[in-house]
Amino acid sequence: MTRITVAKGDGIGPEIMDATLAILKAADANIEWDEIQIGKQVYLSGNSSGIGGEAWEAIRRNKVFLKAPITTPQGQGYKSLNVTIRKSLGLFANVRPCNSFHPFIHTKHPEMDVVVIRENEEDLYAGIEHQQTEEVVQCLKLITRPGCEKIVRYAFEYARIYNRSKVSCFVKDNIMKHTDGLFHKVFKEIATEYPDIESDSWIVDIGAARLADQPEIFDVIVLPNLYGDIVSDITAQISGSVGLAGTANIGIESAMFEAIHGSAPDIAGQNIANPSGLLRAAVMMLNHIGQQEVAEKINNAWLSVIEKGIHTKDIFREGVSSKLVSTSEFAEAVIEHLGHKPENIEAVIYSKGVQFEIPKYRRKPSAKKVLKGVDVFVDWKGDEANMLAGRLQKLNNGIQLSMITNRGVKVWPNGFDETFCTDHWRCRFEKLDGGEVDKKSIPHILSNAIEEGLDIIKTENLYEFNGERGYSLGQGQ
Repeated sequence: MTRITVAKGDGIGPEIMDATLAILKAADANIEWDEIQIGKQVYLSGNSSGIGGEAWEAIRRNKVFLKAPITTPQGQGYKSLNVTIRKSLGLFANVRPCNSFHPFIHTKHPEMDVVVIRENEEDLYAGIEHQQTEEVVQCLKLITRPGCEKIVRYAFEYARIYNRSKVSCFVKDNIMKHTDGLFHKVFKEIATEYPDIESDSWIVDIGAARLADQPEIFDVIVLPNLYGDIVSDITAQISGSVGLAGTANIGIESAMFEAIHGSAPDIAGQNIANPSGLLRAAVMMLNHIGQQEVAEKINNAWLSVIEKGIHTKDIFREGVSSKLVSTSEFAEAVIEHLGHKPENIEAVIYSKGVQFEIPKYRRKPSAKKVLKGVDVFVDWKGDEANMLAGRLQKLNNGIQLSMITNRGVKVWPNGFDETFCTDHWRCRFEKLDGGEVDKKSIPHILSNAIEEGLDIIKTENLYEFNGERGYSLGQGQ
């Protein structure tokens, strides 16, 4: 018997969770559950995180969490509870299978069968943002080698276990050469360990365009957090409906399973919501806890109902669907078809006793780290880069001003008058001969900047690692 944690959530959450639990019980799933409250009411009670201590204890104790959609109140600085749970519990992999059920569910892509595996903890979703000047805010994009290695290896392991033939990597390393460049580099390194699985890489914009047009050319896609969030929703929608997709959030210790759609408060309480997304997430949960036979029974029953045209309002189509049903009636239909297999859609068969083996991260030998300079960010309301450069050159002390950029574009020396500038200037100091910089020269520059009346808002040291530059050049440099 496996004990799990359940949250019925907000909006349509209680209705679709009750339908899902009824099906699990009827299918003799070997589970028991503890119910917790999270979401809107917890937020409004004064808890800005949307989750209390007892709920955390239940989730961490049981390690398997089946969650219905929740509502995050607008405004007031409320943080996303989904992101909080994923990061707090180390749920590094978001797994979303998206396949079509043509002709029973409308789609332009009848051959589609794609799994999107998204890094789930870092990237821009670290949520580290600052307003630095009146005109400029920043969000830090954090990509780590451990994070890249875990998600890429998981994608290849998933492909191997589920008999997938190819893993594709989506990145934008033609622009973000260090962050996305690291993700791509790790992908290529790990791909060599799986010679039985084909691999390829795509720039995310053209990859997403090809996915939307020809999803049949893809199998498993692995990508960083933000791209994954966008691409996985696109993939679910073009397969038939976002409302049909479930998702798994997998960590070393714990896992969370949920529908990908929202709480839909506009239709809450009307008994018309489609429970399929949450039910399919529950099937993924059953596979995760080793109950493959029950997962097969439920999924094949669900497929049988879908192909017979017993549909809720969101997927009902005249001439294709045979019966319009409510949330509870849909659940009853799935229960009635337990033990049945679909006739036209391929029945599912899950491998028994599968187990992922994601090795613990091993830190690489320390690189030779050499300080080459410093980027000093200045809040300055002028618009003449030459004037700013004149003031900054007074700060030279063993290292000299070598470049000024604005929004990443070089504006000094030899900038263009046409370049639009805000009040946020990156000013690079380094040795003109390219040699190593003494760290003591950096605080001297900052001290002199105060005397000069310059508003320094941030600094970033510039390093080489094993002789490779670890910082970007200015655009136009």
